[in-house]
This record gives sequence, structure tokens and C-alpha cells, in this order.
Amino acid sequence: MQILLIDDDIELCDLLSEYLGVHGFDIVTENDGKAGLERALKDDFALILLDVMLPKLDGFEVLKQFRQKKLTPLIMLTARGEDFDRIFGLELGADDYLAKPFNHRELLARVKAITRRIDHINSLNKTPSLNMNSIRVCPKSREVFANENVLMLTGTEYEILLLLIKNANDIISKDDISNQVLGRRLVAFDRSIDMHVSNIRKKIAEHSQGEKIKTVRGSGYIFLSGE
Repeated sequence: MQILLIDDDIELCDLLSEYLGVHGFDIVTENDGKAGLERALKDDFALILLDVMLPKLDGFEVLKQFRQKKLTPLIMLTARGEDFDRIFGLELGADDYLAKPFNHRELLARVKAITRRIDHINSLNKTPSLNMNSIRVCPKSREVFANENVLMLTGTEYEILLLLIKNANDIISKDDISNQVLGRRLVAFDRSIDMHVSNIRKKIAEHSQGEKIKTVRGSGYIFLSGE
């Protein structure tokens, strides 16, 4: 499985290439934002690891331009304690984030969680379409439509929406969403799930009015099946 690592820290790139390579991943590296974006758009990767602070083109601009054309799973590598970086990255469509400096084992766990999700998605190819409250999900093609207008969802947004629709009218806690979609438990002040759900709502609202995903304060989210 091939992963693109975009980071200007060459020593870190070498260390991660060796470490992840031992665990069966093929790592391709680029050391500036412009070259990283060009490579990400040109070739197909299973996952992209993207640093925020990059020469020529910063990580946010790379992510913004990349998401206009591709939905490849992507983890942002942010500065520790920079809430703005984490929230802004999720708003732009990052699937997850990891604060620097990080433990290599934690990065490996995040990478494996996303790659397991890819395998799970592939296993759903025979699942029939789900149609509810003006939203239609096609697991075979991984396409989502709102009033028959296609939605450009990231892999994480797609998985969250699919989970909520499959359990329509039931409360799904944020912890359950994080465990099942991101493959990790939520930690204190982690707003990842809130940001992903917010992005889903915005994209649906462009084509379909009315409440689809209800927030249950202190509990989680419900997808409303409608009339």
C-alpha cells in the first residue's frame, strides 16, 4: 500500500519511510507543498500524510486545492497545541490529524485505522443503496446524492454519514463514531467528529433543506429518517 508523505523535515521523512516500510507500507516523499500537491494530483495513493508548515505552498493551501479534485484519505501533521491548525484542517476536509512531535506507534495506529477502513469500504460493494430523507447513498460507487445532486464527501465524511443512515433515528455517540470511523477513542476537547458532521451538514444544505442530522447535546447525533 503506497502512502505519500509531504514534509520538509528530511530526517523525519527518512525515519518514517524506514519505520512504516518495515510494517509493509511503501512511502513516497515530497519536501515542499508545490511538489507535494503536484504528486498527489498526478498519482494515486492509499493515504496522504501532510505537514502544515511547508515551503512554497503551506499545508492548508495544498489541502484546499487537493480537495477540489480528489478525496484520497489524508492525515494532517500539526503543531502541538495549535487548535486552529487542527480545526481549520478538518474544515478543509482532512480525515484526521496528529500533533507533532508524535510517537511513531501512534502514527502507525492511525495509518492502520484508515487502511482498515478502506478494506471495510471495499467489502461493502455489494450493499444495496440506502435512500432516506432526500439522501441516497450508493456503497458500491461510494457516491452520495442529496435530491439527486452528487455530494463531494471525504472518506471520513462518507463513513460517518453511512453509519448514521444505517442507524437512522437512533442516537450514535461521538465515541462510537470515532471508534468505528477513525479507529480511535475521542480524547478531551477533541472536536474532530463535530467538525466532520458540520462539513456534512453544509454540503447537504447546498442541495436539500430541512434537518437531516440532529445533535443530541451530551449524547451524540441522530440521522432523521423524515416522513
